[in-house]
Amino acid sequence: MKTDFAIKFAPLTLSDAYQRADDSGNGAIVVMSGMVRDNTDGQPVNYLEYQAYEPMALQVFRQIGSQIQQHWSDIRSLVIHHRIGKLTVGEISVLVVVGCPHRGEAFEACQYAIDTLKHTAPIWKKEHWQDGTSTWVSIGACEEAECDPNQPLAANTSN
Repeated sequence: MKTDFAIKFAPLTLSDAYQRADDSGNGAIVVMSGMVRDNTDGQPVNYLEYQAYEPMALQVFRQIGSQIQQHWSDIRSLVIHHRIGKLTVGEISVLVVVGCPHRGEAFEACQYAIDTLKHTAPIWKKEHWQDGTSTWVSIGACEEAECDPNQPLAANTSN
């Protein structure tokens, strides 16, 4: 399986991530693009700030790749890129791209990758509200959902 994992300050682009996952053996390429939205629970967002413990985050990305390869052996390519720094509304914060001969496995593996990343990667975001206040958002949602991110379960869909 061809992989490309990165934590970047620079903007992420769909075309770059797609190209990195492209392979003549793919019958499907599934792209998940996480973007900064203009509100959270109705509260207007001004911008987000992402921080990561990069060495550990990249190790988590590699573990996700290993788990995907074990569960979906036909996957031919996996790209996981995450932004850090200040991101404004509309910017891409995370890209997960999965290439596979068949769409079903590509969709399942892509969902598994983003769900597992959100629960286990040491990446934090701080939401800056239009009223001048801010709030840190942790990666602890997995504990609340009682999921096991070490098991490749496509049903693991909690945010």
